[in-house]
Amino acid sequence: MTRQRRAILDELRSSSSHPTAQEVYAGVRKKLPRISLGTVYRNLDTMAERGLIRKLEVGGSQKRFDGETSKHHHVRCTECNRVDDVEMDRDSGLQRFLCDTAGYDVVSYHVEFLGLCPRCREADEQ
Repeated sequence: MTRQRRAILDELRSSSSHPTAQEVYAGVRKKLPRISLGTVYRNLDTMAERGLIRKLEVGGSQKRFDGETSKHHHVRCTECNRVDDVEMDRDSGLQRFLCDTAGYDVVSYHVEFLGLCPRCREADEQ
């Protein structure tokens, strides 16, 4: 693994905020000041294709990246677009329900919950 790719992966895995490519770039530049934004984008895409990271196609405007590759769901704040992991039993019956009612052989799915994060909810209450 190249030094640049290692720095990008380390930056992503040290974050729990599901950063955008721009945010990863800002963090990596502290260690590798000469790295380009294009290099970060290319490496994020390559690492996602290889299964080293996850590219999140959650709602909102920008793609986000996750260094945690285990299967899990996400919740996104509809106010500030913050994304957090949701810890829950993945065997919730949703896949079986879809198979039984629609006749599909489901091979994969992702669930995105929407709501207000604690910070935005507190701001709305004031």
